[in-house]
Amino acid sequence: MTAAEGSTPRRKRLRWMWAGLWLIGTAIALCGATWALNPAAWRPEPHSALLTHTVYAYRQWQSTGVELSVGDQFRLRANGKWEYSPIVGLNGPRGGRPAVDSYPLPQVLGGALLGRIGETGAPFYVGASTRGFADSRGTLYLRINDDLLGDNVGTLDVDIEVVRNTATPAP
Repeated sequence: MTAAEGSTPRRKRLRWMWAGLWLIGTAIALCGATWALNPAAWRPEPHSALLTHTVYAYRQWQSTGVELSVGDQFRLRANGKWEYSPIVGLNGPRGGRPAVDSYPLPQVLGGALLGRIGETGAPFYVGASTRGFADSRGTLYLRINDDLLGDNVGTLDVDIEVVRNTATPAP
């Protein structure tokens, strides 16, 4: 075996090694360029942006399972149809006719979507969309603005987005 014949396998290995390194370097450069051109594609989407909750017209206050702390920002968007009275017919989350005094929130329309924070929190109007800050700690609850739930039908789908207050720890 001559010296030239003995070095051939070594040269082939070196060529393959350099080719592999070149491929790895090219892949890293392409990933870096992709990230530099579109950095938003590499950011994770917050879990809260993915949460949708169904609210039933014939149920009392319904827990969304979303725990809020003081200062957390929340955004609710609702769509769908429900009926709170056979006389009024179907309506959306904004409500139908004026409410009566026995409704949970008589100053807004009957059949409107309502929310509250905690089991004893004050009800607030959600309608088709609302944004606010939690003034107390507790679970987010939703319901229809009606006092007699037995004749109600339909559901709303509510998208819930929460931005945690970084000044206070999450629950």
